[in-house]
Amino acid sequence: MGASVRGRRNVDETLLDDAAALQENDPGGMLRATASAGAQVRESAALAAEANLTSLLDEGRPRAVVIAGVGTAGRTGDVLATVAGPRCPVPVIAHRSAGVPGWVGAADVVIAVSASGRSPEALGAADAAARRGARLVAVGAPDSMLQSVAERARAPFIAVPRRAPARASLWALTVPVLMAARALGLVKVNEADLAETATRLDADADRSRPTAESFVNPAKSLAMALAGSVPIVWGSSPLATVAARRFADTLSANARYPVVAGALGEAGRGRVGLLDGVFGGLVESARDIFADPGEESDATRLRVVLLRDGGLGTEEDADEPVAVEERRADAVQTLAERRGVRCDVVTAEGGSSLERLASLVAIPDFASVYLALAHGLDPMAVPAVTEMKELSNP
Repeated sequence: MGASVRGRRNVDETLLDDAAALQENDPGGMLRATASAGAQVRESAALAAEANLTSLLDEGRPRAVVIAGVGTAGRTGDVLATVAGPRCPVPVIAHRSAGVPGWVGAADVVIAVSASGRSPEALGAADAAARRGARLVAVGAPDSMLQSVAERARAPFIAVPRRAPARASLWALTVPVLMAARALGLVKVNEADLAETATRLDADADRSRPTAESFVNPAKSLAMALAGSVPIVWGSSPLATVAARRFADTLSANARYPVVAGALGEAGRGRVGLLDGVFGGLVESARDIFADPGEESDATRLRVVLLRDGGLGTEEDADEPVAVEERRADAVQTLAERRGVRCDVVTAEGGSSLERLASLVAIPDFASVYLALAHGLDPMAVPAVTEMKELSNP
């Protein structure tokens, strides 16, 4: 094991109900950063309002919108696509590699996103957009390389102070992207939606606070349910699928867990077969149902996390009828139950697609941090990521 890697194979459940120990094991303050999600929405909305985004419509509706970035920055493009919905009048494309797609030109808009303002992918995209005459919007840290590129291109730049690692800054980066799309007439996110989303995130942060004991803390409970398992996270709708992939991101980065994540519709065409596999039905069939929980085999098992949306009742704006999504979600819960595979369900709440997405993201975000802390891992420091950057950068 590398000298910079620390932690333990098995979780310490008692640590989660010791607020002082949680603070001691979280020296970088990842729990505090995660709890700032509501504040991120409010701050970024104000910063976006100060930027000159009205000029984006001077040349009319774009042919397409490309959101360029990697990691959490790239996930903002997925959020925009799902909030805009299938009836969005132009394609919304999340681009996660350097530069921009070959077809991008003067008729298109490129939104370059980087929490640090220096990711090669966002910088390359901003530079390429400027060279090709595409309209450009940039989102990132103030006084960064990305801001310099935007200023040279005379493009709007939304300066978002970097108060936490990128993976804990989803909402700080997402809101400016949504505001730029609103200025282009592509989404109908209003101030009430933003306020309600921020309030939802605040409420879930309070429910998941370190001082709330595990039996009343949904994030701690979810973390313990996933401990030692191979998580499978499926979303019942496109919106819930974005949340599922976000949970996979945070479980991998914070808790270092391998995760299978995606859309339940896709899973039903193949990956649902995992429930019958060597970590699913096969290992569960050998379990003694009368054994004391403490005496159970330590075999690694699947744990399904199902993120259910349920929709807002606007069938014309959905990719497929909500009833179809709900039947599919019911079916996978039944399949898991028949095979003895545990299944946790998080159900969306809220009156807008943005608030519903927040309700599916907040608790899992906290759960990934608590799971890391229970394993003795520092969720803020990921040595392999640092070493990867050092080894791959010239």
